[in-house]
Amino acid sequence: MSGPPVRDRAALVELSAEFGRRFATGAAARDLERRMPFEEISELARSGLLAARVPAAYGGPEVSMGEFARIVLNLSKGDPNIAQSAAATFPNVEKIRIYGSDAQKRRYFGLLLDGRRLNGNAAAERGGSRIGDMATRIVSDGGGYRLDGRKYYTTGSLFAEFTLVTALLEGGRAAAVVPLDRAGVTVIDDWDGMGQRTTASGTMIFENVRLDEGEVMPIPDYGRRRTYEGAFAQLLHSALDTGIALAALDDAVAYGRTHARPLPEAGVGRAVEDPYVQYTVGEMAVLAHGAEALVGRAAAVLDEAVRLFHRDGAADRPLGEASVAVAEAKFAASEASVRVSEMLYRIGGASATSRALNLDRHWRNARTHTTHDPVAYKAKAIGNFYLTGALPPINTKI
Repeated sequence: MSGPPVRDRAALVELSAEFGRRFATGAAARDLERRMPFEEISELARSGLLAARVPAAYGGPEVSMGEFARIVLNLSKGDPNIAQSAAATFPNVEKIRIYGSDAQKRRYFGLLLDGRRLNGNAAAERGGSRIGDMATRIVSDGGGYRLDGRKYYTTGSLFAEFTLVTALLEGGRAAAVVPLDRAGVTVIDDWDGMGQRTTASGTMIFENVRLDEGEVMPIPDYGRRRTYEGAFAQLLHSALDTGIALAALDDAVAYGRTHARPLPEAGVGRAVEDPYVQYTVGEMAVLAHGAEALVGRAAAVLDEAVRLFHRDGAADRPLGEASVAVAEAKFAASEASVRVSEMLYRIGGASATSRALNLDRHWRNARTHTTHDPVAYKAKAIGNFYLTGALPPINTKI
């Protein structure tokens, strides 16, 4: 796809559907061959799609949360590896919007609007006694800073020009936008997960990396002030999981229509007439479309909370309630993606396990991506909210 970057909101959603349909045709082969989507990510950036959430005040489309979720879902339905690798851009946009200075917003939003790739992600680390522990540090160095540390699960960074790094800074936390061609930055393709195989979610090393003052954004009151970062990220993950479920549903329906054979006990001439096949597809549809509906509901609730946050600078109750709505969507999407992708084999039988078809990629992708954060804690937070009115804890996992 060529032409100038798209800025119209409705056109961006349709563009994501077009990309999704095209990505779907090569998804099985890319997974089998572990063929990295360098060109696909570049094309998404050039199209304007990755600038979809750039604020209108800075020349961007600023799509709604519902439109954003649909964009991610459409891309994920085509290929969740490409969706996850590219969608790392979107949390970066929100972090810059919340913590960046006006000059930083103009600088980085301008790059995105020009089609540059700011989809690098460097937050998580291995080691530490608990998930979320951090050792990567930014220290003052004359008129600038130095960055040292080691990150893992750096989804999308292999395909990026810039990455957003989260690190410790003088007793608090900060984020920094780092060009990946800067001296001291090393990206290693050592991700070996069974699913999401082409997200390049491996290691990134920072060794005495020079940062200028305009590249560092302090994060005040980390863990004490409620923002929408966590709910936004979880909405992204919910949409991605839902896309996997919908793709598995489509493949199950297609296989049932064209390849599946009925058992003699069914007493029918075609698999599509088998009542148990019909029941299974019906259950799959309920799971997938139920998750899709909850993602849409959560996006609408989050949209209003974000509006209040940017208007008033704080919106603790609305943001907490939005986190609950998103947690409901994420729980449903996680369950749907894993269950629907497994139920596919109840339609296809042994012939559907052919390696050439690679239908198991749906389950591998779902099972891998849904380990991102435990849904048990989401259900607990949801139940606590409805029973006692307590808001979820302030973190990025709920």
